[in-house]
Amino acid sequence: MDLCPLCNGLESRIIQCPNCQTIMEDKGKVTDYLDDYSAYMDIDMMKLFDGDQNSLEEHECIHYFYCSSCEHEEVNAIKE
Repeated sequence: MDLCPLCNGLESRIIQCPNCQTIMEDKGKVTDYLDDYSAYMDIDMMKLFDGDQNSLEEHECIHYFYCSSCEHEEVNAIKE
């Protein structure tokens, strides 16, 4: 069984904002923001809606990162 090291607290990822070099905050899986219940849905099923066509096959968890200084947003694929 594959699991995301960020979602499960096994690792942390330091990503610098490309605009202001501030450390960006990991806000979790992008699919958790789809609606009120998406965080409780099956993870593999939700990968069909995460915006990455290969995330299920490639065993990647798509995370949303946010810079509180300049409000830059980006998503990154995290290998499970």
